[in-house]
Amino acid sequence: MSLANQKIAVYVTGGIAVYKVAGLVRQLIKAGATVQVAMTQSATEFVTPLTFATLTKRPVLTDLFAVDQPDQVAHIHLADWSDLAIVAPATANVLAKLANGLADDFVTTALLATTAPKLIVPAMNEHMWLNPATQRNVQQLVTDGLTVMQPATGFLAEGYNGQGRFPEEAQIVAQATRLLTPQLLKDQVVVVTAGGTTEPLDPVRFIGNRSSGKMGYAVAQVAAMLGAKVILISTRPELAVPAQLERVIYVQTAAELQGAVQAVYDQANIVVMAAAVADFKPVQYAPQKIKKQVNQTDFQLNLTKNPDILAALGQQKTTQFLVGFAAETNDLLSNAQVKLAAKQVDLLVANDVSQTDRGFNADDNEVTLLWADGTTEKLPLTTKVTIATQILTRIAQVQK
Repeated sequence: MSLANQKIAVYVTGGIAVYKVAGLVRQLIKAGATVQVAMTQSATEFVTPLTFATLTKRPVLTDLFAVDQPDQVAHIHLADWSDLAIVAPATANVLAKLANGLADDFVTTALLATTAPKLIVPAMNEHMWLNPATQRNVQQLVTDGLTVMQPATGFLAEGYNGQGRFPEEAQIVAQATRLLTPQLLKDQVVVVTAGGTTEPLDPVRFIGNRSSGKMGYAVAQVAAMLGAKVILISTRPELAVPAQLERVIYVQTAAELQGAVQAVYDQANIVVMAAAVADFKPVQYAPQKIKKQVNQTDFQLNLTKNPDILAALGQQKTTQFLVGFAAETNDLLSNAQVKLAAKQVDLLVANDVSQTDRGFNADDNEVTLLWADGTTEKLPLTTKVTIATQILTRIAQVQK
């Protein structure tokens, strides 16, 4: 999801992490936002306003009493202009000021006048962060409706590890995007499965497939952006977990995935079965590595069918909106139509996985939506995040 056409005011206050905000501003602009920076005088001691002016192509605001445009009150104009205000890094000092409504410079005066959502990104020494006064101020800001991120833990400027580091740019951009995204799935519980299940033959071999899990992770990411409480059930622990998920459950086999889904199915409003589940598993598991015999030229493997998880969920569903995926290499629509009827899903997402530029392992996808009422819609080739956005937006519209 992008920040296209969004107007974001970035308020920079005086901590050592100021230098990291330049990268954040750059990422916000790359995501499509128009960014206006305002700085406290203390912040200008760490990084000059010229740095931010060069990045944003806009003059940096620092002086509450400057009259560059007599027809505007600068701090009020910025407050009214903003779709989102980000305070980064937010020092203990500015947290205290904001919590108590103080306005003694351009930054705090503009923030006091801002009615748009506010995202606070603290960064400071661990002892300052954990001080009871700071924690009281943070709680007051949360009570007042501001979003306060938790600082990261790691190596601090003082030379030791602790909590207080500036969060990663990607986490901040993701939180900003969430705050600017209509909460179409607010308070909905969305269960998403992702990745390909594996069925072990012996301690070193397994039956699996080429599913990367990227489509399921995109669905989980977008669902969280849309305000849902997301439970992700994944076979891919190596993938970065999207921000703001309620819970992540890792599984390997089809049986484990089935158990994990069943455990949360009753509480779910929407279930998106994006995982590629192995249809068969070995009849027997060999506790030791299967060794090739001398002069052996073939090996017979006996398989048995795995439970049909999607079909079982279709039979059990009450109020859940159930979404299935059909990964096909030929006769996409005809095979998908059969699966749509057999699985009793509300929506089937069909995609061709025979091509290398989309589907399995790719960042892009092209899918056809088959609805239970018989209507179909083709979504053209685009990123999996965009596909996930289109799918979930349509589901939200149907649920109204």
